[in-house]
Amino acid sequence: MKVIFHDGSVCEHSFDEEVGRGALRHTASHILAQAVKRLYPETKLAIGPSIKDGFYYDFDREVPFTDEDLEALEVEMKKIVKENLKLERFTLPRDEAIKLMEEAGEPYKVELINDLPEDEELSFFKQGDYVDLCAGPHVTYTSAVKAFKLTSVAGAYWRGNEKNKMLTRIYGTAFSNKTDLEEYLTRIEEAKKRDHRRLGKELGLFALMEEGPGFPFFLPKGMIVKNTLIDYWRELHTRENYLEVSTPIMLNRQLWETSGHWDHYKDNMYTTVIDENDFAVKPMNCPGGMLVYKMEPRSYKDLPLKIGELGLVHRHEKSGALHGLMRVRCFTQDDAHIYMTREQITEQIKGVARLIDEVYSKFGFKYHVELSTMPEDHLGAIEDWEMATAGLKQALDEMNMPYVINEGDGAFYGPKIDFHLEDSIGRTWQCGTIQLDFQLPLRFEAEYIGSDGQKHRPIMIHRVVFGSIERFIGILIEHYAGKFPTWLAPVQVRLLPITDRNNEYTDKIEAALKAKGIRCESDKRQEKTGYKVREAQMQKIPYMLVIGDKEQSDGTVAVRRRDGNATEVMPMEQFIDMVAKEIADRA
Repeated sequence: MKVIFHDGSVCEHSFDEEVGRGALRHTASHILAQAVKRLYPETKLAIGPSIKDGFYYDFDREVPFTDEDLEALEVEMKKIVKENLKLERFTLPRDEAIKLMEEAGEPYKVELINDLPEDEELSFFKQGDYVDLCAGPHVTYTSAVKAFKLTSVAGAYWRGNEKNKMLTRIYGTAFSNKTDLEEYLTRIEEAKKRDHRRLGKELGLFALMEEGPGFPFFLPKGMIVKNTLIDYWRELHTRENYLEVSTPIMLNRQLWETSGHWDHYKDNMYTTVIDENDFAVKPMNCPGGMLVYKMEPRSYKDLPLKIGELGLVHRHEKSGALHGLMRVRCFTQDDAHIYMTREQITEQIKGVARLIDEVYSKFGFKYHVELSTMPEDHLGAIEDWEMATAGLKQALDEMNMPYVINEGDGAFYGPKIDFHLEDSIGRTWQCGTIQLDFQLPLRFEAEYIGSDGQKHRPIMIHRVVFGSIERFIGILIEHYAGKFPTWLAPVQVRLLPITDRNNEYTDKIEAALKAKGIRCESDKRQEKTGYKVREAQMQKIPYMLVIGDKEQSDGTVAVRRRDGNATEVMPMEQFIDMVAKEIADRA
């Protein structure tokens, strides 16, 4: 398909290319805006870009749009597509551009024009009776948008500022053919079924309260999942010779000035005053970790020194950005900081990468790796950056781990490796990261005595595996659709006695299960067995044991699995051993 760019040039691009995909979806956003203006001409237009999975357009309408309006808008959009309108680019001087938008009654466009640099060319795209201030790119005809769907309606502050007016944002997606669109919509429907906010409530895992926006409450079953993950984390890190610490949740301003956070991150920090001194609730664990390192003299013989922390951190996020467990204002970061010599960089990177691979494989995640290099805004000498980047590359190459170089996207203090995991329905999440840092040891004047008897500066690795434990739980809920593997499930076995005369045998089985550390509960209500089975399946419990007179007389249990209809009868001891092994193996 042909794509027209900001400078008016036209080139051929396919939908498989990012440029072609973005142009098609950007054009779809203009078709949406044109449909809105035809049906609701009093509506004011804001912005309408293409985004990763589609597009959106923000509107200011006296009566905000709702999901019920989407069908009528889609019908009008299909008419515009069939009209095969040509998209034509033109430019105007600033005063004429402002006049055009003022006469059209588009105050948001006028504001955008006024905020652009004086020397910037003002370009517009026209399709039929619709004109929009836009830099492009677009496809050349509306008929290229053959497969699209409006997906949802949300609120959005103008320019993302909470002090501005709330607009209505209509989301949609577009593809080059209907087959790909249908596949995408199927994935979206599956994602809705897996929404961790809904499942978290239904399964009694966590709660989100108006009294604490962005501060999740973990309920008893959710705490079991969280603590089980933490137990797994501790087991792995003990094996890998990490030392665990806990640093204070609040430290004084001087520390955050030394680390650079007070100058560069203060807007995301919660602060208070104690004894007339400024303090900040920690948004990151690393400055406290530096104080731990400096508590005693260090020798090259102590390195690498691996210090881990499950630290509760707080970051101020805008209310509109909050999303269940995925975007919160407080979370537990499974941090670790490795202090090492320059010669140890490659081996330590390989060790962390192997650990991350082991964890993600345990949960059935595929992943891809990105190596992010020096950004334009960076600290430190170029030679240090080159040496650090070479160390990361060498580690990945020696492990035969494929990676993509993400030029200029490193942290300001050093290059990094990011792990993007893929869940069971194909979505990707950035969780694990390995970041090299020369700057924090320099700022804190961290030292070690080398084999030459001289003082040297250690290199520091920041790394996380889960990232945020809360967010990782949200990802796991959606990855498994709430059906946690047995070792993670809050309730692993539910016992279902058929009558009261089976209760004594049920209690015996329950005691035997608990003696083996198996999490179980009994449902002794006077309800039909089928009803109790269905309820246990709705709670995603891995195993149900139906216990009647025959099982009681034979010393057996009738086993139902959450995803099956068949019942398997086996001796009680055999079942207990089977489940205990499954849990021990974290199968």
